[in-house]
Amino acid sequence: MAAQPPAPVPAFRRPPAFPERPPADPALLESGKALYGVHCTFCHGVDARGGSGGPNLIRTSVVLNDKNGELIAPIIREGRTGMPKFDLTDKQIAGIAAFIHSFKVGGYDVSRMTPPTIVTGDPAKGEVYFSKTCSGCHSVTGNLKGIASRITDPKQLQQTWLMPGSGGGRGGASPTKVPPVTVTVTTAPGKSITGLLNRIDDFFVVLTDSEGTPRTFTRDGDSPKVVINDPLKGHRDPLGSYTDNDIHNLTAYLVTVK
Repeated sequence: MAAQPPAPVPAFRRPPAFPERPPADPALLESGKALYGVHCTFCHGVDARGGSGGPNLIRTSVVLNDKNGELIAPIIREGRTGMPKFDLTDKQIAGIAAFIHSFKVGGYDVSRMTPPTIVTGDPAKGEVYFSKTCSGCHSVTGNLKGIASRITDPKQLQQTWLMPGSGGGRGGASPTKVPPVTVTVTTAPGKSITGLLNRIDDFFVVLTDSEGTPRTFTRDGDSPKVVINDPLKGHRDPLGSYTDNDIHNLTAYLVTVK
């Protein structure tokens, strides 16, 4: 009997943008684009990714959860610190919302207006931010010396610290070898087991000990005592505090460290 040919490998498909939205009415979209250009571009940029002091709009929770302007309307009409009020109708706001929603948000950059380079920040401000935030663990004359010569793609360089443990993205190389996450479980006074962390939740902790043996411990509140050592904790903890300006400025500085 003849051997069956191997099944075809499915073609790679990029994940859909989030959230998926139906196409907007062309007339509403065009009117919203015009209104956005008059009222919003200066602060939020022509592609809603941030401008002169205004934040990136397309990945804020308000915009992501908004459908037709119902969540955006109170902000437009009431204003915010540094943002004036605008007396606009429901239809006008719906148009602005439709225009903002036309910029896709996905795991890949599927924006309609992809910038030619991500290096758009101020390297001097990035150096100040680095000194304040990063210099406790990193030095451009020590463990980060010549990092921009080793990782020449600015986007990959940026991902080495925005995506801890990723190695700088697909095909990238981490600038330094990062030790794995370990865990120490203390079952009784003087009885501790340390190993590579495999899994942890409210009920179990699973590790691999120094002899390569998997060990599972049942958890009941704080018993047994569990201490996790994550070498990338200093990168993971501040992820929610970065502003767009921080990201752009720090990237602009790091590309100069050659």
